Amino acid sequence: MFNKRDDAATSGSHQPAPAAKRATQGGFSVVGPDMVITGNVRAIADLHIEGRIEGDLDCGNLVLGPEAAVNGQVRAETARIAGTIEGSVAIRQLVVEAGARITGDVDYESVSIENGAHIDGRLRHTSNLKAVATPVAAIGAAKEFKMVDAATEQAA
Repeated sequence: MFNKRDDAATSGSHQPAPAAKRATQGGFSVVGPDMVITGNVRAIADLHIEGRIEGDLDCGNLVLGPEAAVNGQVRAETARIAGTIEGSVAIRQLVVEAGARITGDVDYESVSIENGAHIDGRLRHTSNLKAVATPVAAIGAAKEFKMVDAATEQAA
């Protein structure tokens, strides 16, 4: 009577929650500024990183915030980099913002580098950069990763 969710479920007109719909289509994931991930990260979803990743990163579309850092290889279809990457990069459509720093070789199909961005490595144009999004089956086989609270890590 008072719970509309139960009424909808019994009437047969129950629809999945919007988040459940997005999960089957790839969705959108965020690594917050207080997070440190140790290990390789693979995602089909669009990925927004404000924290730190110690390992390789493989995703569809990437946004790396100004305080974010990745220490490992980065592969993505598209990326907007404002933070720091230490490792090689293979991104089809790359935008490197003014405060960004990439230390490593960069493979790209198209690139935009703003004034003030730093790239220490070799830039290589690749006309047929293979799709880098990881299939869902491969995500299940990915290594486990450890999440560490940045505040706890700094105190240690």
